[in-house]
Amino acid sequence: MRHSHTIKTMLFRLIVLALPLVVAGTSGVQARSGGALQDIAAATAPPALQLALVEFATGLSQPVSMTNAGDDRLFVVEKAGRIRIVRANGTVEPTPYLDIAGHVDSSGGEMGLLGLAFHPDYASNGYFYVNYTTSSGGTRRTHISRFSVSTNADQADPGSENVLLTVDQPAANHNAGDIHFGPDGLLYIPLGDGGNSSTAQNMGLLLGKVSRIDVDMASGSAADCYGIGSGDYTVPVTNPFVDGAGGSCDEIWAVGFRNPWRSSFDRTTGDLYLGDVGQGQWEEIDVHPAGSPGGQNYGWPCYEGDHVYNTTGCAPISNYTFPIFEYSHSDGCAVIGGYVYRGTAYPPMVGRYLLADYCSGNSWDLAHVDGGWQATQHPSLGASGTAALGEDVHGELYVANLGQGVLYQVQETSAVPYLSIDKEAPGTVAVGEPITYTLTVANDGNVAASGLVVTDRVPVGATYLLDSGGTRVGEVVSWTFPSLASGELVTRTFAVTASTTIVNDDYRVSADGGYSALGRAVHTILAQTRAYFPIVFKQH
Repeated sequence: MRHSHTIKTMLFRLIVLALPLVVAGTSGVQARSGGALQDIAAATAPPALQLALVEFATGLSQPVSMTNAGDDRLFVVEKAGRIRIVRANGTVEPTPYLDIAGHVDSSGGEMGLLGLAFHPDYASNGYFYVNYTTSSGGTRRTHISRFSVSTNADQADPGSENVLLTVDQPAANHNAGDIHFGPDGLLYIPLGDGGNSSTAQNMGLLLGKVSRIDVDMASGSAADCYGIGSGDYTVPVTNPFVDGAGGSCDEIWAVGFRNPWRSSFDRTTGDLYLGDVGQGQWEEIDVHPAGSPGGQNYGWPCYEGDHVYNTTGCAPISNYTFPIFEYSHSDGCAVIGGYVYRGTAYPPMVGRYLLADYCSGNSWDLAHVDGGWQATQHPSLGASGTAALGEDVHGELYVANLGQGVLYQVQETSAVPYLSIDKEAPGTVAVGEPITYTLTVANDGNVAASGLVVTDRVPVGATYLLDSGGTRVGEVVSWTFPSLASGELVTRTFAVTASTTIVNDDYRVSADGGYSALGRAVHTILAQTRAYFPIVFKQH
């Protein structure tokens, strides 16, 4: 995470608080909006969240990562070299799923068993991958290894190891450690600069980079920079530096990181989020967009966050990709990258990216606002010691406290309504045939909504059918109703006719207290033959 002198002890306290969301001030926190930084206090605030950490599992030893294998079990990585199974009720299995403590060197504060990723086809092939550090003959190394589950689904075979690649580490810190399979089925391996900032821009080393490899060897070229590993993987031909000039490692996917300790893919969008631990002043969150061809340079050591660090020998500023969010060391000391919430238990959290700080206990959620990002701070949500966030198979989020050996579930506790609006319409109709729109309004919040108003607009090129539903004033059709209970939904309909293709894209619901939801466009194509293809869109 940070330099070894900044994190010297593993003894921390965790205070569990349910705190209201507080907008961070302008002193040390910035979020990016529309491609330019702005003080977040000036941005339009999204609906407020109230978050709490609730104890879920205890009795772990220095947990540093957690993930799922496509079922209800959580797999928790312990720094010393063990992986433990936590059941859906919070029970920790006494026998480790994997125990390779005898092979792992965890003596350094940022060394140990650090990452775990299950193969996308784990249910059929039983493969999983780990990132751990060793020391031998005075040389420290990162190992990226594959293991297999045994005939017991709750225990791996420790003798099944295949070391795919190794990376020599010049120091005990800045190892990063997270590994993830992306939506493309490829394995992504973020590594820190190894305590030497010059490595992050050295294309002949995997340090300070994100690598991308094909562990199935389905296509691509032979492994390039695999150290003393087996090289049993291929490099996708679409990697940006394949056969690059200047001795570039073919495995490299992105460049310019200091210590991307924890990272994650958004399971809905496929975007890759990385929390890169800063040097002297700034912590940052970087995003690698889904569908990107790769090759982005995130700036270290030329820049720390959005700020010049050492631009000697650096390229023009336009060559670098800057973070979506940063905070200064007045708010913490080491960023713990998190996850975009995609669960179902707490609808107000959907789409928010949650991150934490290792030292201060501060947390933030990041939300899209007007094409940019809005950051909101949750001060002292947990005390120091948060080492990782993770998600279960359902998308619910958890926090691992390193010193306490405890997992906490993230919960949203605000008593607010949470509205959504859907629209269903035929995809294709004959000319002149009625087109009936069905609007469904739901309250997924935990309290009733009152004073609801639903409005829709007659599409351009369409004619409203009298008495087909709603109250029409000009081109606006509206409905009002006094309340909508928690968990309740209602439907409303109206109809139009048209002679050309029409688009209905301006419908919404609002309620007392400023709660609202906006719908997405619905297209109806006019044809001579009658065929119905229902389309459903939902927007929170």
